[in-house]
Amino acid sequence: MRALTWHGRRDVRVETVPDPVLKEPTDIVIRVTSTGICGSDLHLYEVMGPYLDAGDILGHEPMGIVEEIGSGVTELAVGDRVVVPFNVSCGDCFMCDTGLHSQCETTQNREQGMGASLFGYTKLYGQVPGGQAELLRVPFGNTLPIKVPEGPPDDRFVYLSDVLPTAWQAVEYAAIPPGGTVTVLGLGPIGAMAARIALHRGASLVVGVDLVPERLSRASRDGVKALDLRRHGKDIGEAVRDLTKGRGTDAVIDAVGMEAHGAPLVKAAQWGVGMLPDAVGAKVMEKVGVDRLGALYAAIDIVRRGGTISLSGVYGGAADPLPLLTMFDKQLQLRMGQANVKRWVDDILPLLTDEDPLGVDGFATHHLPLEEGPKAYETFQAKEDNMIKTLLRP
Repeated sequence: MRALTWHGRRDVRVETVPDPVLKEPTDIVIRVTSTGICGSDLHLYEVMGPYLDAGDILGHEPMGIVEEIGSGVTELAVGDRVVVPFNVSCGDCFMCDTGLHSQCETTQNREQGMGASLFGYTKLYGQVPGGQAELLRVPFGNTLPIKVPEGPPDDRFVYLSDVLPTAWQAVEYAAIPPGGTVTVLGLGPIGAMAARIALHRGASLVVGVDLVPERLSRASRDGVKALDLRRHGKDIGEAVRDLTKGRGTDAVIDAVGMEAHGAPLVKAAQWGVGMLPDAVGAKVMEKVGVDRLGALYAAIDIVRRGGTISLSGVYGGAADPLPLLTMFDKQLQLRMGQANVKRWVDDILPLLTDEDPLGVDGFATHHLPLEEGPKAYETFQAKEDNMIKTLLRP
């Protein structure tokens, strides 16, 4: 089969690799019909090299058609249409039963001290082959895949793999009071969808912050009060307080994470770690790694006293400095973590209708063949060609 594989910093390639095979009775194999490129994939493209091997198959946002099922699969049949969550979760353990699928005890990576395995996402999370490929082996065929109906285009359902549940959890964790206010930092795929969900769930004001004109324009059309970081810079907190009687918003969603702009010395350090030999680079990241914290610092400034910060952007630093005095004094609440995809599916599925209240049918800005995957990574990383969300078609 053809698959998009990692070979080094900013070096991904489409290659011919062996087809996946069933390994357990409850495995299935799907033929991928659509697969997204996620902002988290850019972390692999840029700085996570110490945790990858050449040839690793990337991608964690796939859907497709069941091609083969193991002898123990009773909930699916060949030909069924399914979306695959990015968490590799069993659905039956203590953590899954409590709705914490990203902490699944069956697939936890205990040697790495990390949570549940993820498709296409490094040795830290199980080094499971990803979904930017023609075929994908999916374990836990009775409990993990999400069966969806025939008829509507893939765009209606594919975001159940990551974008929708991640954005939904970001809003849930933000604990926006009824008719309350929220600032969303970063209007890429997750931030843009989180803003739509917050509005759908009744927020009276959603402020969106970014520095990419196309993202700001799109959010404005969605009903978001868009603020251009290039204009406001370090005064972004004041700009938000001007909109909220001097208080700040009830909640802030950080949908940026380690990709935040600013802190050039930290950016240089991250780049340098990515160039070290894997064993050395991994140790450096695990012991003294730091992130660019511009977005998180902004969130702490913007949120009102007694408010909530919800982190959906990925951070990876082991020694990030936090202004705990300010956080304590402002009496902030902080919630974060990988999305527990299956926890939110029942809330989201009823919204994936022809009425399309969240605008999923037109959410993708680019549809490209798998063979153009390397160019799509390059364009997405550079924030060019108005690219906000890309779906690859194997």
